[in-house]
Amino acid sequence: MSAVPSKIVCVGRSYAAHAQELGNAIPDQPVLFIKPPSSLVSLAEGIDWNRALGQCHHECELSLRIDRPLKNVTDPKEALAAVGAVTLGLDLTLRDQQDLLKKKGQPWERAKAFDGSCILADWISLDQVPALDQVQFKLEINDQLRQHGDTGLLIFKLGALLAEISQNFSLIPGDVVMTGTPAGVGPLESGDQLKMTLTGLKQDFVWTTQVH
Repeated sequence: MSAVPSKIVCVGRSYAAHAQELGNAIPDQPVLFIKPPSSLVSLAEGIDWNRALGQCHHECELSLRIDRPLKNVTDPKEALAAVGAVTLGLDLTLRDQQDLLKKKGQPWERAKAFDGSCILADWISLDQVPALDQVQFKLEINDQLRQHGDTGLLIFKLGALLAEISQNFSLIPGDVVMTGTPAGVGPLESGDQLKMTLTGLKQDFVWTTQVH
């Protein structure tokens, strides 16, 4: 991984099918939340969490590294020009905790921002990406396909999404944007072997990690 980002901005419910599988309404504007730098771990460290807090769900997402400052941008093309690299990431979610917090009308940080809740693969330079709106990815667990994402199906196109984020949070070089997960999220179990594959680039990239 490169230098630790100042923040990781995450997007919720960015694929319609994922919103529907969790019983959520399709949003009319991006649902945004932040993971702190302390949430970030390497693929080699693997996946672990306090089992007393309930189930941990996998959420595989295309992630973007910001290489130029973005603040109060309105032009999607200008926003996209700030992206320097892409990778796949896991936005891990303590689902039982999140459901409880939702019922109480409380923030999600306990479920989304815990230590180890963000796993990022190696960064791939943008010159390897022919078109950001034609990137596909998949997550397999124990050789079974669990998630398949296609940036062409995002509710909010990436340029518009980044511009919207910049209206709320100044993005600085090194910051990460996790663009949201497709349908197919589910619980992780000890011993699970995860494989993430990024396609739609000049070549495919594959990364693996495991649940402790």
